[in-house]
Amino acid sequence: MKRIAILAAAVIAAGTTVIAAATRGTPVDTVRDAVESEIRRVTGLDLAMRGPVSVSTFPVPSVEFSDVALGGTVAGEAALAAKRLTVDLRLMPLLTGRIEIANISLVKPHIAVTVDSDGHTNWSPLIDILARALKPNAARNERLLSFSEIGIKDGVVALSVPDRDVHETLTGVELSLAWPSIAKSFAATGHFTWHNEIVDANLAIANFSGALAGDDSGLKFRMNAGPLKAAFDGAMSYRPSLKIDGTLAADSASLREALQWSGGRALPSGGLGQFALKARAGVNGRAISLSDLNVELDGNVAEGALSYAPAGRQIFQGTLAVERLDLRPYVSAFRLIADNARDWDRRSLKLDWFDGWDADVRLSAARVQLAQAELGRTAAAASLRSGRLLVTVGESQAFDGVVTGTIAVAKSEAGAEFGSRMQFSNVDLEKCLGQLFGVGRLEGSGNMAFSIDSTGRNVQELAANLNGAVQVSARQGALNGWNVEEMMRRLQRSPLSAGGDLRNGRTPFEKLNIGLRIVQGLATIEDVALEGPSVRLAVSGTTSIPDREFNLSGTANLIGAAASDANPLLELPFAVRGQWENPSIVPDTRTLLERSPTVRSLLDAQDKKTRDEIKDIMNRLTKSPLGASR
Repeated sequence: MKRIAILAAAVIAAGTTVIAAATRGTPVDTVRDAVESEIRRVTGLDLAMRGPVSVSTFPVPSVEFSDVALGGTVAGEAALAAKRLTVDLRLMPLLTGRIEIANISLVKPHIAVTVDSDGHTNWSPLIDILARALKPNAARNERLLSFSEIGIKDGVVALSVPDRDVHETLTGVELSLAWPSIAKSFAATGHFTWHNEIVDANLAIANFSGALAGDDSGLKFRMNAGPLKAAFDGAMSYRPSLKIDGTLAADSASLREALQWSGGRALPSGGLGQFALKARAGVNGRAISLSDLNVELDGNVAEGALSYAPAGRQIFQGTLAVERLDLRPYVSAFRLIADNARDWDRRSLKLDWFDGWDADVRLSAARVQLAQAELGRTAAAASLRSGRLLVTVGESQAFDGVVTGTIAVAKSEAGAEFGSRMQFSNVDLEKCLGQLFGVGRLEGSGNMAFSIDSTGRNVQELAANLNGAVQVSARQGALNGWNVEEMMRRLQRSPLSAGGDLRNGRTPFEKLNIGLRIVQGLATIEDVALEGPSVRLAVSGTTSIPDREFNLSGTANLIGAAASDANPLLELPFAVRGQWENPSIVPDTRTLLERSPTVRSLLDAQDKKTRDEIKDIMNRLTKSPLGASR
């Protein structure tokens, strides 16, 4: 055993002596010139060596260059600049007096990559030379590669796409590039820091020379960053432009965190949580398409296709189908009503995420869940153009009827511009108004249409600036919270028994028509008429939308089988005032007094003084326009 150790030591010593002798026999200038020449031939770029050069013999012969720069300048900086470049030399050629590079290591390099509008970069000359050198039938003088690996330690990569104003920087780059000298494959493995997250990545190209020459080559890519994991398995080619096709899979515990990490742009409030995607991905130049797409977001699972093109503005297009679409995570951050449940919400509407990109997405869903409403089969389209979002509901089977129309929201100097044109046909009005607007006082089926526009920085301002029109027609229903027939029959029997709470019961109707005109948040009634089997109502007045208050007056007619429109059993004016949630319904005091037998007998008294005193009392009791005591 001792003899073997002595023999091994002797061999190592002899090898080291031979290497040292070969190295000392080769002048440093010769080594430097040879390395510089080979790097220039391989990359097609000039190499500037501005620092001292040192030669090492153990454990392998190597040459170390300090302060080097490769290629011409881009925006005042070299394509590659490194604090130190170490070149390991092949032993056997060195023993014969030839200098061949085995591998290269770059320490603290700064690599500048500029992408032109046609997809080519400032490193394209290197790719062209590699394509010629690696092709199977390359001439001897074209086979320039002798080294098989490049190592990058503590590097910085600065990526610039001027026509898109994109400037990204990767720091802490630690990569090993397996440069093929014999095998066909190419591999890059390592990690770097981007947007304060460490990204572990590896890339493998099965046929590197074929890919550079424009032929298809197998491509595998894996990436694992803090908020996102992604994997690709497919094929690629480089000429005439970059083409990639294969299977893409990605997932994230929070899509919001992943998007903020990758883009740093404003995002809509709500949702964007658990995310997973699998699709057939294609890249042609800068355009990306996803087909056979299966995507899951916030529990919603959709299938379809998407595409993305960054020409000028970023454009997303796609068609998606989903069995059940739950929109609650996305509308949860938006509230119409403030926390006090009496006023409109005053929080600022944030629409900064409208900027910088366009979209056109078509969606079909078997069911759609809103905050308080559930819709049936729905077909809709959403488009975003120049900061204006337009949602078109082609058809939605909802509230036992059909809903169609548009909703538009745009970012403006006033905060937000809002407009909507909606049609509700043959819907259950109690479900529709209750689930969408929290108004549960109207039963029956019917139609509703509204056309409204507004501007404002919050919901309160939108309500104050609202303009438009609303039409409602209903049939075979009831008005909840007020039994008009019961009240009028009681007053018919005892006109002065109007005390007590009248806000209970229900008033059945056969037909109901409502017409409103809205100007700057004030809705004026143009037509409200209710026709029932025993009562008829007509209402006029206004309602303040920003204050959520009624200021209405009307006339109720009690009719019977023998009564006509001209001769009702009882005609009673009334007033509706107060907050929407709790209005006051007050019959006209003068009418009730006049119908009282006691008051009527005094008004018919022969004594003029008695008649005048009763009239004076009535005038003082009914000094408000409708005689409504508060």
